[in-house]
Amino acid sequence: MNLCCSSPMVPGSTLTEKADLLRDWGYDAIAVFQPFADWTPAVRREVAQLQERTGVRPVEFVLVDDIYGKAMSDDVDLRERCRAMYRESASVCAEIGAVMEIEFEYGAQDPLPLFDVHRQLSAAQSDAFVEFYAEMLGLVAGTDARVLLEPINRYESGYLNRVSDNLRIIEAVDHPNAGLLPDLFHMSIEESDPVQALRDGGDRIVHVHLGDSNRLLPGDGHLDWPGIIDALRDVGYTGSLNLECSTNGDPAVTLPRTAAYLRELIGS
Repeated sequence: MNLCCSSPMVPGSTLTEKADLLRDWGYDAIAVFQPFADWTPAVRREVAQLQERTGVRPVEFVLVDDIYGKAMSDDVDLRERCRAMYRESASVCAEIGAVMEIEFEYGAQDPLPLFDVHRQLSAAQSDAFVEFYAEMLGLVAGTDARVLLEPINRYESGYLNRVSDNLRIIEAVDHPNAGLLPDLFHMSIEESDPVQALRDGGDRIVHVHLGDSNRLLPGDGHLDWPGIIDALRDVGYTGSLNLECSTNGDPAVTLPRTAAYLRELIGS
């Protein structure tokens, strides 16, 4: 397993500056969450050349904007703008061999789902999402890129909150570039046993997001990190462990400290 950190967590005005810091702080890779409004051909070239320039590999690439998570919206214009942005992300991933993630929906839920939880997609919704997922996978077919499903907690998505829900979609689409992206923060809310849920994910797990139960850095909440790493090791996971959470203080202090903690757990 290798260590990765999300770009918004790292100081610096360019991706190169961020990657240089991560290398010095003990990280192998970077997950690029790039604002769509600032996406230019120059930034795309920087992403493509990042590993050569810094030694830090961009293993995840996502364009982000207010339209993110609206690929299944009933608003046709919003849906198509979101999908166009996703297609651009997929083209970058195909070029550099990175992963990206999609969800059925993403955004703050209103009203809050206090009692109506773990809602299931209707047959029509499921068929439509599988069709869209297959379209996205077709954009990266034959490359090392992957388009993954990330289970999101009930407060940020009305559907597909648990690992088991997403595995059903992955099995339905049946594509070699598909896979699962478990996020431990979301799992701490939705899974009765996050460690067992990782074991259930098994070889479908392609990429992992780390955040403790309070969305702080691993070790700052109450998740069982030794158990989590053991489960990933037991299912044969060898990919990236990507921090996607708050740095909880000065990143120049907390990110190197977290890298040391995680390296002790993974034994490297």
